Amino acid sequence: MAYSIDLSGRVAFITGASGGLGAQFAKTLSRAGAAVILASRRIEKLKDLRAHIEGEGGDAHVYEMDVTDIASIKSAVAHAETEVGSIDILVNNSGVSTTQRLQDVMEEEYDFVFTNVKGAFFVAQEVGKRMLARAKGAAPGSYTGGRIINIASMAGLKVLPQIGVYAMSKAAVVQMTKAMALEWGKYGINVNAICPGYIDTEINHHHWHTEQGQKLVQMLPRKRIGKPEDLDALLVLLASGQSHFMNGAVIAADDGFGV
Repeated sequence: MAYSIDLSGRVAFITGASGGLGAQFAKTLSRAGAAVILASRRIEKLKDLRAHIEGEGGDAHVYEMDVTDIASIKSAVAHAETEVGSIDILVNNSGVSTTQRLQDVMEEEYDFVFTNVKGAFFVAQEVGKRMLARAKGAAPGSYTGGRIINIASMAGLKVLPQIGVYAMSKAAVVQMTKAMALEWGKYGINVNAICPGYIDTEINHHHWHTEQGQKLVQMLPRKRIGKPEDLDALLVLLASGQSHFMNGAVIAADDGFGV
């Protein structure tokens, strides 16, 4: 007897969906049956992804959103819920990074990287308010409760050289996840975090073929990097009803790098 997870009837909102892990997350949740809302600043990339998902028979919708702009977040979430339906699943994926020694970090660079926390917080807050309203019977909706999946990083659990500020920001995302789980869990809103290790995406693909990239690979426990699809099963589980007993979990998917 096969075991499967069906997300049919659910609506998933994915930030940073224009490429990399975000695009993979959108495809994965769509293949599991969810209607997916694709949010990012790169609207043309989102349209290409929508066409791909629709070509596979999925249901995808595009919304331009800048996580550094609170008004943009509020507008995108409001329009999405009006036009697609109440958001049941949020994948908080948007993120940025810089590489430099701590003594060289400028204020504007620090603020830029810490949008990893601020942006994720206010997206989750906006979606969370609506989930809370439905749970309390103050707003209509076919599904009470919700799933919020924050994409942190193994760097939030293990500090690495030259990305110290990024590690700090992702550690804050880990604590944010626990705080939201504590306050919202009693309303059936489960908030968990995935901490990916080194994953080969369009942003960093070239790096793994450089001398520095190869040296890093040789330092990894199994001397390999992951693929975006390596996170598929974990993502679908956390988005599903089967994860009802998982709240405040911080799950490393890093091939053992943090051990």
